[in-house]
Amino acid sequence: MTAADLSRLDVPLADVELQVLCETTRKALAKTHSPSDRIAYANDLFLLTHPEACSTDADYPEWPAQVAELIARSNTTRRIR
Repeated sequence: MTAADLSRLDVPLADVELQVLCETTRKALAKTHSPSDRIAYANDLFLLTHPEACSTDADYPEWPAQVAELIARSNTTRRIR
């Protein structure tokens, strides 16, 4: 087997990481008896396999500024008390 043959067998690291995360989530889903945990694991599995359903920073460009404002208000309130 040559190096060129081996390169066709290589799997991108991101794909391997996704496979591991999905398998871990499936195992947790199979072991739990809690309905709320089952829902959470099923949602996790869906989001892992459908990244287009997840929000990104581009979806909420104003969010970091709003969070910074809320933190500043909280800090100000703590100083006043």
